[in-house]
Amino acid sequence: MELVTADDVRAAATRVQGHVVRTPLTAGPDGTDLLLKPESLQPTGAFKLRGATNAVALLNPVQRRHGVVTHSSGNHGLALACAAARQGVACTVVVPEGAPAVKVDRIRSYGARVVTVPPAERLAAATELRDRELLALVPPFDDARVVAGQGTVGLEILEQSPEVTTIVVPVGGGGLASGVATAAWTVQPRRVRVVGVEPELAADAAESLSEGHLVTWAPERTYRTMADGVRTCLSERTFAHLAARLDEIVTVTEDEIGRAVAALAHGARLVAEPSGALSAAAVLAGKVDTVPGRPEATVAVVSGGNVDPELFAELLSAG
Repeated sequence: MELVTADDVRAAATRVQGHVVRTPLTAGPDGTDLLLKPESLQPTGAFKLRGATNAVALLNPVQRRHGVVTHSSGNHGLALACAAARQGVACTVVVPEGAPAVKVDRIRSYGARVVTVPPAERLAAATELRDRELLALVPPFDDARVVAGQGTVGLEILEQSPEVTTIVVPVGGGGLASGVATAAWTVQPRRVRVVGVEPELAADAAESLSEGHLVTWAPERTYRTMADGVRTCLSERTFAHLAARLDEIVTVTEDEIGRAVAALAHGARLVAEPSGALSAAAVLAGKVDTVPGRPEATVAVVSGGNVDPELFAELLSAG
């Protein structure tokens, strides 16, 4: 499979400029030697806006006329709805029955059409709409345009902290990690390692990379973690990228994730969803080495902040 290149990521950076926030690097909690890249500050609350914006920008005139479709009840659906609205393209989002009303309402707020189906029928419904209405399908992560767009997170880190030696990034479907690892290859000689982080309860990527081939976990396994944004398994595309370019992958426990959410709120004044706190969780738990006295050497990506208010309050109380 042809991998996304550093040039693809650079081109994506040009396309998304002015459409996404160039998020700053901020200090980690007191007593920690790391910086944070808070993608939770994006207008849609997560990094997903980058990949969606790049994908919509690359549509041809016919595709623009017909519109786009995706399957997601979370950050990607919201991101595609926003990106499409900003670029004058119609958008349809297929969501599963039982999806949180607050998320569905936010998707609709960008003018997107919402189609509700049983959870197991999301991909099939999106594919059927693509074929019947000639819509352009923009998957959440299994797409070269999306991977390149997510890679702009890595490019910004390299520019903002020239002394960085380690970037820590969450892994779910693998689009963000694939893009950031690709961006790290722009440094010559290569000296920036990229470490992926998964929950122990949804560690299909760690198993896949250990076994040397794609391993898929059933939903009843991945849905045990509170980190709902990373319950999705890798695709063949993202596995190929991570196998070639990710330096290391570690896992964290549910307790470590919860403590990281609290630490980011209390110590860094950042609202992070559990998935968004994975990178910080790995560093705070000592599973990723840092350089004492040099926080600029380690950057943890806070991938999103769209957390359920009740869960957020519970984690803050426990932390």
